[in-house]
This record gives sequence, structure tokens and C-alpha cells, in this order.
Amino acid sequence: MSMKNEERLTTDEWLAKVASAGKSVELAAVEADRARRLGDATMNVLHKDLLMRLLVPLEVGGVEMPLPQFVSVIEELAKYDGSAAWCVCQGNACAMLATYLDLSLTEIIWKNDARAVLSWGPGKAEAKAVTGGYQITADTSFASGSHHATWFAAHCSVVEDDGTPRLDGDGVQENRTALFPASEAELGDDWDVVGLRGTGSDGFVVKDLFVPDDHTIVRAKMISEVDIRTSLHGLPQMAVYASGFSAVALGIARGFLDAFTRLAQEKIPRGVQRRLSDNPAVQDEVARAEARLSGARAFLFDEVNQGWKEVAQNNDMSVQARMRIRLAGTHAIHEAKAVVDTLFDTAGTSAVLASSPFERRFRDIHAVALQIQARKQHYQTYGGWMMGNGVNATNMTVI
Repeated sequence: MSMKNEERLTTDEWLAKVASAGKSVELAAVEADRARRLGDATMNVLHKDLLMRLLVPLEVGGVEMPLPQFVSVIEELAKYDGSAAWCVCQGNACAMLATYLDLSLTEIIWKNDARAVLSWGPGKAEAKAVTGGYQITADTSFASGSHHATWFAAHCSVVEDDGTPRLDGDGVQENRTALFPASEAELGDDWDVVGLRGTGSDGFVVKDLFVPDDHTIVRAKMISEVDIRTSLHGLPQMAVYASGFSAVALGIARGFLDAFTRLAQEKIPRGVQRRLSDNPAVQDEVARAEARLSGARAFLFDEVNQGWKEVAQNNDMSVQARMRIRLAGTHAIHEAKAVVDTLFDTAGTSAVLASSPFERRFRDIHAVALQIQARKQHYQTYGGWMMGNGVNATNMTVI
């Protein structure tokens, strides 16, 4: 199944699709949490509804979805399962490479496989230049969705055949992304964590694996050196990470808040004569939670819409738009975590039961808040830029 221009769905139609599958995804999240990876039933839903192809070009069977719509879909899915939403966000951010790769390779990965998933993670990786390509040695971690990946990518420091670093025009060692079938790698099994357990974010290892030159790309050059083929050209990958993963946090918190309001209308705490919902202090907390969550969401979507408008008009996004998305995304994650923390306490012992709608979401939001997209250092980055410090090698790596 693929999406054509004339078949494009509205945001409301996409959200309705996600909501219709949400209950089954939420039920499957219990087993995914135990198994530390998404189950086949969930992956079947994600592939059937093209959710792993949202940022894949139309020309190879993708949706080529505008960024604001993408962020809305991620948020909606996260209301039901943060791990599923995380994998969809990560998988699509990786799949954006399809906009810049040679079309023949893009067709091999995505057009010829309806269940294609590209995954990568940080780690040590080196590409040694050899005739026709590179020998790749890599040891990675945190490759979300790795157990369902059909292709992996490693971000490699490049050395020449004699072992000397390959330098670019600025004297910086070249970093090249190499893509290869997942079957060529050895997958780890160490993703035993507190939250987002269902993401299956294990690492992978390859040693002296030959990768042809046309299966590699220098990501730092791809926007400027590759012909414009899709509406996604110029969309910064870091802006997708910042907005998408903060949407995961917002969705988790919204799911938590909705479940709490249902609980509060039913629960009479031990030794108390009235429901939680009749307690003025609880009413105050719920109202403040709604305000914090709605405010953070409005800020994020304002900046995402502005940034996408620039991409649509100029095939690029300004530094200001990138910085604003980074600030709004960081803010959204921490506001979402604050909402969950407050209501978790107020829910009392009802929140600690694994069978409740609270316990997994509590763990998941704390895992999101520890990821690089939530670093509090991002506030310093924005503040410094706001006060005239300009763009440098450090802050460009996060925008």
C-alpha cells in the first residue's frame, strides 16, 4: 500500500486512524514492556496504517507528511503507548534519508519492502576506504526499533586505506553514514531499562563489513548537494527529533491526565468521605496540569508550523526557527514530566499497580526526560543564542 497525492488525508483523518488502532496498541504495550520490544501485532498495525512511512517520499510508497501533521500523529499515538510512538518517530526520522539517497538505493530499501524500517544509534564506528566502498566496523547502542529493522546505518569516522583520517575542506574528519541490511549485523540484547522498554533500543555490531560507496552518504552535505526531489528536502533531522520526541512526551502526559480525571471521578480514598474529583486541591492540580500541558503544546506547534512554513517556501529552515523548535521541544518534555509527577502523587496507591494506566506512563515519561532531546543544557544553548552569542559548532549539533 502506498499514498498518492490525491489520497492525502487530513490531520483529523490521520488522528482518527491512530485512535481506532489505539486500544489494541495500548493492550499490546503490556507484553511489549515485558518483552522489551514491540510485538508483531503492533508492528502489523504500524505497517498497515503506513505509520513507519510518514516521512518517506511519495515516489517510493511513502506518505511524505508535513511536519506539523507528523507531530500531531506522534502525539496521538503516544497517548496509547509511548514506546510505539517513540519507534514511529525514530523510524521516520531515520527514513528521511530516503529524500537524499540515490533513488536506486531508496527503492531497494523502501519501495521493494512494505515493512521496511531503518534504524541506527550512537556509538563508535569507523569506515575504512577501500576499492569500491568502505569497510565498516561499528559498535552501537540505543538503536530504537532495532528488532524490527530491515536495514541499519552506522555514522562512521572515515579513514583512508593507510589509516589516516580523511579530512574535509575545513580540516575536520569526514563523518559518513553507511547503510546495510540488518541481517549483516549482530544485534545486542541489553535493553533492560526503567521506561520505554517496548522500544527495543538494543545496539548492533559489525566488523570489517564491506559497504559499497553508493550505500553511503555524508549527511552534513546532503541538503546542499542533492537535487530537490520531495517536499521534505531541507527539513532538518534535529528539528524532527526535537518536535517528534517532545510530542511523545506530550502524548504520554495527555494519556496520563485523561486517565487521572476518570479515576478521580470514581475513587474515594481510604478514610475520606468524598471522591477525589470533589477535593478542591485536586481540582486545582488538574486545572494547573491542563494549563501547563496545553501551553507547552501550543508553544511547540506554533514553532513547528513556522519552521515547516519556511521549509515549504525555501527548502530550508532558518537558525531562528530551529532554535525555537529546540526550545519549545525541551520545554514541552519537562512540562509533560511535571504534569505526570504531580498527578502520580495525587493518584495514590492506584498509580503503582502495573495493571493501572499510570505506572507504565510514569516510567516512560521519565525515560523520555533523560534522552538527549530533553537536556537542560538546551536552555543554555537557546539563551546564549538569544543574547547574541551566534551560531557555533556546539549549538549547530542540536538544531
